[in-house]
Amino acid sequence: MSIVNAIQGDIDFNKENEVKQRFEKLIQINQYIGDLYSINYETAKVVVHDYHRQQVGGIPSLCFLIATRVDPTSDNIDFKDEDSSFILLRVMDSAHLPQDKEAERIRVETAQRISGETNTNWDEEGAMDYRTRRLLGFAGIQCRIIGTFYFEEDQRNSEAPLSLKFGSDISNYYPNQGLKVYKPNSKALEEIINYCDSSTLRSHIEKYKNSERVRLGQVRYASTNRKYQKIDDVPVYIYPADLLSQKSALFGMTRTGKSNTTKIIAKSVFELRKTSNSEDKPLRIGQIIFDPNGEYANENSQDSDGNDNPNALKNIWEQLPNSTKSDEVVTYGITPHPNDPDRNLMLLNFFTDDNLQTGKSIIGSVLSDDSATYIKNFLQVIFEKPDVNDRRALTRYNRRVLAYRSVLARAGFAIPQNIRPNTTRLFNANLIAALQNYQGDNAAEYQSAAQTFGNTSPTWGQLANAFEALDKFMRERNSGYNDFETTYVNRPNGSGERWADDNFKKIIGVFQYPNGTRKIGKAAEQHSADTRLDYSEEIYKHLVKGKLVIIDQSSGEPDLNKSSAERIMWYIFRENQKAFRNGDNPPEILVYVEEAHNILPAGSDLDTSDVWVRTAKEGAKYKIGMVYATQEVSSIQKNILKNTANWFISHLNNTDETKELCKYYDFADFEPSIRRAQDKGFLRVKTLSNLFVIPVQVKLFQVNQRKS
Repeated sequence: MSIVNAIQGDIDFNKENEVKQRFEKLIQINQYIGDLYSINYETAKVVVHDYHRQQVGGIPSLCFLIATRVDPTSDNIDFKDEDSSFILLRVMDSAHLPQDKEAERIRVETAQRISGETNTNWDEEGAMDYRTRRLLGFAGIQCRIIGTFYFEEDQRNSEAPLSLKFGSDISNYYPNQGLKVYKPNSKALEEIINYCDSSTLRSHIEKYKNSERVRLGQVRYASTNRKYQKIDDVPVYIYPADLLSQKSALFGMTRTGKSNTTKIIAKSVFELRKTSNSEDKPLRIGQIIFDPNGEYANENSQDSDGNDNPNALKNIWEQLPNSTKSDEVVTYGITPHPNDPDRNLMLLNFFTDDNLQTGKSIIGSVLSDDSATYIKNFLQVIFEKPDVNDRRALTRYNRRVLAYRSVLARAGFAIPQNIRPNTTRLFNANLIAALQNYQGDNAAEYQSAAQTFGNTSPTWGQLANAFEALDKFMRERNSGYNDFETTYVNRPNGSGERWADDNFKKIIGVFQYPNGTRKIGKAAEQHSADTRLDYSEEIYKHLVKGKLVIIDQSSGEPDLNKSSAERIMWYIFRENQKAFRNGDNPPEILVYVEEAHNILPAGSDLDTSDVWVRTAKEGAKYKIGMVYATQEVSSIQKNILKNTANWFISHLNNTDETKELCKYYDFADFEPSIRRAQDKGFLRVKTLSNLFVIPVQVKLFQVNQRKS
């Protein structure tokens, strides 16, 4: 025998040993339950006996089974053979056997024979002979084929260990070939459900220098979760890297575990900074949570572990050695909170020159659903400062700004002390004269306006009254305004433009309606007269540094919360988009949207220009991931659902929602269970790395104690 042949023989022998050991771990003879007797490319039927069913602790609905022709005790297993694999099955329901009618007849006759004997069951000795009882113990089980597990050799290194591979189908089947069926034990089940393809792990390492996984919970097949099933404490893991640059959905009724799952997800991503390789910088992922109920930003009773030890997500920084809250976690809110003295107020000074358009955009978001024509006209105005050398354009711009600030003052926005009205060179002397010379019923009102416009330093209240009078004066047919306008347009060396441009008219037009400034005042909660910075810019800087940012929206109105979330999201999207277009590496950012139906576009909304839809469609290349949670699948726009990679589903109570869910992956298998089981924390999970849905009992979120 040549040396080459001897080496190859040793390799083959080692492979046979390795395959035998791997199969012995995955297939246990004492876990045998029956034989597969019917198969196609989608389903399989298994015949089982009550004895084997009892030996393995029962066969609950939706549990995993494996079918194979491999004998794990054999010393001669060639991993290259077609039969050297096993099919993963999911139990769906009972299956009809040919003898079922006869078996049912016998059971009925026996039950009738012992009727009235309360101390005897019809299957007991004396009521039925052993042979009959044994034959009637057979039953059929209908299973869904999930895929095939097999072993594959590393083509680049034949001496490397074999890789366990999974395919989401079967490559072939023989209808007249039997397969033995087993219920995997705890160790085998752990490896099967936590399988992750090696290429996916390599991708995680290449992108993030990290292949860490964290425990989400444990396998739970059914609401009736009795211990004798022999799969207690089988851990289910997720890879935090699956969530980055991806869309993740959490659906379920209130109080079924969505928030707890969100906290576990956020914690797992936060802790990536502890698991990075020492040679590289810590993997700090910026996370931002829009928190409409204040459950992440504040300690509350639902976080308690029973020992008066609240586990609020904002305290997660405490488990890192040598860290401070300001380095890791930042909280924002519209109003202060007594238990959060370091909270940043999410307010903007609408009056400052730099924030005019930003504040105007916030008002636009708050009033986006208002159908009144005058409001729509007002929202069309854009504050874009002209060239300082263009005196005419600058005068018109300053007049619009003065009118806009007067609207804000009338609407109840607190006025900064350092911003005072200035009418210098903004009002034509002939216009002031026309107001003063008016002789009709509104003479006193118009003359007062003329006096205000002629005063170089009136109050904001006086200006609001004056602009209201001016708007009325301009609309009145015989007030004298038309004569003034005609003379103004035709004056020598003039521009030929009207004195009042359309944008100016749209602004002061708000004053003619009693509810006009009141509607605009809905945005006053987001205004502060004492700040100069834009909180969106501040928040983005925190995210770039890899901090966890929690936006407490519990004290805000729904429209206000939606508008502020959209504005922050647009800032994040555009900044990361800018970095991408400039050839830079955008920062990884993960966005969490609680009560998503209040913020994300509705399922019937087809607007693809919405920031949330654009993030769903384009976020991956800009490194923006999104985790959204809500009670209704149908409330989320289809474009977002279609781009969702990770799914966490708890109880949904109606068929409209479960049928919508059935359009995605293999959730159709779980539809009845999702609708029936109301157990808190009982979720069906599909992630990017997991190639099939896994039923999970999610563990309780806790903040670990700081390690010294």
